[in-house]
Amino acid sequence: MKRIVFCDFDGTITATETFVAMITKFAPEVSALVLPEIYAKRVTLRQGVRKMLELIPSTSYPELIEFTRVQPMRAGFVEFLDFLETEQIPIVIISGGLQGMVESVLQPYLHRIEAIHAIDIDTSGDYLQVNSRYESGTEMVAKAEIMASYHADESIAIGDSITDWNMAMAASIVFARPPLTQYLDERKKPYIKWENFFDIRDALIDL
Repeated sequence: MKRIVFCDFDGTITATETFVAMITKFAPEVSALVLPEIYAKRVTLRQGVRKMLELIPSTSYPELIEFTRVQPMRAGFVEFLDFLETEQIPIVIISGGLQGMVESVLQPYLHRIEAIHAIDIDTSGDYLQVNSRYESGTEMVAKAEIMASYHADESIAIGDSITDWNMAMAASIVFARPPLTQYLDERKKPYIKWENFFDIRDALIDL
């Protein structure tokens, strides 16, 4: 059986919502207006993320990446990678955040990760310009479409937020933290609650 783990980054691998913290710091006024609308599903991720990012000056990009790089990771991630390697299960990171942010945090582990899918940023103009190869429908990064391209027999999704909803709905097994659990409860999608990556490793061993 071809098993693949598909894992969110912000608030999942990182211990805090890194993208939200970044956008609140570098685009405080627009994020205060747009983020509540995204969580309430009155504004799509595709609309909201682009609107917030494209108001950040390009000159702020290096500071933005450095701000992300020092964010703490959730406990057990390295041990989880060890477990996946032993079981020969690839892990694919799918993030609605920025490619540069994800790579800066995961730099020591990039050789252990099958692929990273996130938003590319063009800094050649005065303000950041968003380039997403996976933009579709309501999403800036269409996570379920990316999952489908891997043709896994069993897909294991790990996430924590509304940005992971479609990914979770398409997965065979779901590990969810709040507020993703709320959205899955509404759709009656089964999931396994988790606090850290030791929990996920132990649950997969049992399964």
